[in-house]
Amino acid sequence: MSSDARPRRRLLVVVVCLATLPILIIGGVAWIYAGAVVSTVGETEFRNELAIPPLAPSRVGADGTRTFELDMRAGQREFLPGRATPTWGFNGDYLGPTLRARRGETVAVTVRNTLPEASTVHWHGMHLPAAMDGGPHQMVAPGTTWTPQWTVDQPAATLWYHPHPHGATEAHVRRGLAGIFLLDDDVSSTLALPSHYGVDDLPVIVQDVKFDGAAFDSAHEIFRDVGFLGDRTMVNGTFAPYRNVGDELVRLRLLNASTARVYTFEFAGGRPFALVATDGGLLERPSTQDRLRLSPGERAEIVVRMRPGERTVLRSGELDAGLDFWTQRFAGGDDTFDVLELRAADTLRPSPELPALLASSAPPDGGDAVRERQFDLNLAGINGTPMAMDRIDFAVTRGATEIWVVRNNDGMPHNFHIHDVQFRVLAVDDGPVPAASTGPKDTVFLPPNGTVRLAMRFDGPADPDAPYMYHCHLLWHEDLGMMGQFVVVEPGQTPGTPPAHHGH
Repeated sequence: MSSDARPRRRLLVVVVCLATLPILIIGGVAWIYAGAVVSTVGETEFRNELAIPPLAPSRVGADGTRTFELDMRAGQREFLPGRATPTWGFNGDYLGPTLRARRGETVAVTVRNTLPEASTVHWHGMHLPAAMDGGPHQMVAPGTTWTPQWTVDQPAATLWYHPHPHGATEAHVRRGLAGIFLLDDDVSSTLALPSHYGVDDLPVIVQDVKFDGAAFDSAHEIFRDVGFLGDRTMVNGTFAPYRNVGDELVRLRLLNASTARVYTFEFAGGRPFALVATDGGLLERPSTQDRLRLSPGERAEIVVRMRPGERTVLRSGELDAGLDFWTQRFAGGDDTFDVLELRAADTLRPSPELPALLASSAPPDGGDAVRERQFDLNLAGINGTPMAMDRIDFAVTRGATEIWVVRNNDGMPHNFHIHDVQFRVLAVDDGPVPAASTGPKDTVFLPPNGTVRLAMRFDGPADPDAPYMYHCHLLWHEDLGMMGQFVVVEPGQTPGTPPAHHGH
């Protein structure tokens, strides 16, 4: 080969490589895009009976205080045949018992941490003093005990509890630390709703998971800006679950306990169901729905009518939130799942018709609001400011009603959770509020460019030094700093100083 031919050949190789590189990149991205969608619809063999979390035992002291005990433990569970998966749980190897209390009761929870890491227990949706809230300032070190105590002063609702350590919430929840906290009151006790726990009144804790061998896979795959997304779901820690039911009406208390995934719950065949409660309690009237979107942390109670001998599947369909084709795919919006199969007995116990009126109380409508606040959501922080544990972002006056306008000006989905209060959604994108969001709420979903107006009243108690949190409940976003904190103060009082933070 001549000396002139060699440079020409090298130049040709370079040109070919440069011409091929965009094709390879485009092909690689197309391959990743095509492989990002997940579906278990029609492929799930419902072979495992749904586990029902036990009701937590409690004792009532001479002063009437009801005391529960929760031990945070490390353990293992065989989710996959022959494979022991390392887990965390409350009073067991995975998840926790259902705590149940009544409005007006004083409750205390003895929380023991036997884990190798500090953590917290946050009472999500509960109205209680900030020092008892279980946020990132109430860390429980390994080998220590924390005993919060408060009086239940809110309507009947399906609440839940989970860790809230700053910077590590996603990991702690994904390992299995979560449970339901049910509240009852005089109104709910008199209503003709399915109420036999574990029989016609079922907790449905939905999580998505993925495995790396026997262990949970916690990796965030490429382009998954929302956080961890799994490739299968389980309910109450049960894969491919079914539940035998013997009543005409069955109440499902849905909890999205996933860390990033948004579910669109529906029944196979589009069967309608009655929505009777949202995050903070009962709606004024039952609302007939055939699809229901729940983002991480949101809850809903639905009632479905069964027919003798039938089987029906609760599914999660595609997300309809106006996402662009890229975000839709990599935020899990195209994913679909078979979640739970209900199997009706050949003969069903008759159930009374649902009451036409459920509850007459509701969060404030904002008519007496004394202030309006703006919150812009972005992965870099809320209002452009990442979380700082030693900074109180603002104070609200005890007894005041405020309107918060929350805007997602990011290119990805977010949601917004406020500690201590239940709010009313006044508007969605300056339009009417969907029926599924008209009840009391503490967490609300916001797609890109979405805006909500929220009204809430801060009934206290006041504590200038103990803050409550507001944050995105896509837990990786929270860990990255999409969180702020506020205190409730007496009129004329100024914010104090948050306690020193020890932990993550």
